[in-house]
Amino acid sequence: MTTLFDAASHEPLTTEPWDEGRAAAAIAAIVDDAERAFDAQGLWPIHERDVDGDEGRALSGLYLGAAGVIWALHELGTQRDFAEVADGLDRRFLDEPDFEPEKGEAALGLWMGRSGILAVADRLSPDPVRRDLLLDVLERNIGNPTVEVMWGAPGSLLVASEMLERTGDPRWADLWNRLAEDVWSGFVEDEQLGYRIWTQLLYGTVAQYISPAHGFAGNVAALAGRPQLLGPERTAELEREAVRTSTATAVIDGDLANWQPLAGESLEGSPGRVRPIRTQWCHGAPGQVATLAGIAPHDPTYTRLLIAGGELTWKAGPLRKGPGLCHGTAGNGLAFLALHRRTGDQLWLDRARRFAMHCIEQVEAGRQQYGHGWHSLWTGDPGAALYLRSCIDPEARIGIDIGCW
Repeated sequence: MTTLFDAASHEPLTTEPWDEGRAAAAIAAIVDDAERAFDAQGLWPIHERDVDGDEGRALSGLYLGAAGVIWALHELGTQRDFAEVADGLDRRFLDEPDFEPEKGEAALGLWMGRSGILAVADRLSPDPVRRDLLLDVLERNIGNPTVEVMWGAPGSLLVASEMLERTGDPRWADLWNRLAEDVWSGFVEDEQLGYRIWTQLLYGTVAQYISPAHGFAGNVAALAGRPQLLGPERTAELEREAVRTSTATAVIDGDLANWQPLAGESLEGSPGRVRPIRTQWCHGAPGQVATLAGIAPHDPTYTRLLIAGGELTWKAGPLRKGPGLCHGTAGNGLAFLALHRRTGDQLWLDRARRFAMHCIEQVEAGRQQYGHGWHSLWTGDPGAALYLRSCIDPEARIGIDIGCW
């Protein structure tokens, strides 16, 4: 039997049954904890488990920083007014970027850069001058060689789509079309691999990522988000080629499926490079299923492949890394919610809710261990709270405007 997941990265699922009241209380506790931890100058310091040479420093962006926490708290119904704080984050980011490489093109992105920060500020306090600035920031991201959601033009597509939804201003539709043309142009056939894939220049390395955060899956979802703008012919082509690539890159064993981070990479790793297979939202079956479950909804063969990814995610169990979205239990649970939407099968909602109960235990254990909460959208408690909300109300999506489906 092929080893499709790393058992050491996972832990046994809680035996606690779904309890909507407990989930609602956990959400309220996460919101309250984040509100109490907020400091006007220090914002929310990086959690110990996210530290990479920046211990104690507060970040500004959507992924690990204040913009992401503020966005989540706003979604979850906080009574505190963070509009002024959100408005000041762009200047703070320009003075001190979240990460060392964030200069030039890298400073423009959705998760790690200015566009996500500006979009959150606009959500809390719409301002025409800020919108003009955001339009310019997104336009400058056309041609970014990363070609992925975190830094590149696909993430800018998500912001342009969200701003079009908020405003109805045709400038955002025009910008979406120009960004889409840029992203579409990179979706080309790799003759050696035998399918279409994007190539990224990421962290100084040329690579072809399959994952939602860094490559193929996220790019497809960004393009698919506006079929009326993409047009019927390209929409049909995108779905057809996405299914072909997704199928070709799947590692299948019986009724289970997983995906490696990089195109053409075997379970043993690419030539000269060995890595364990992952089962996370950011790399692996959970993210592939959660991100692409809306593609080709009437294709039964593809549905079976996505279900195989969901079964693998269930078999692997919750992640030891914590409760978060990017590489935690909540992110893996998104696959179950997506399969519930695609198939209508109650089984998947039941499984999502079981993972939700495990998330609650992980949040509570972390707070007890460290003496404080984990205040970041993509890795910590606020993202887990958004997941809990979706398990209470499956119609409450986490939000395509942050690059999560």
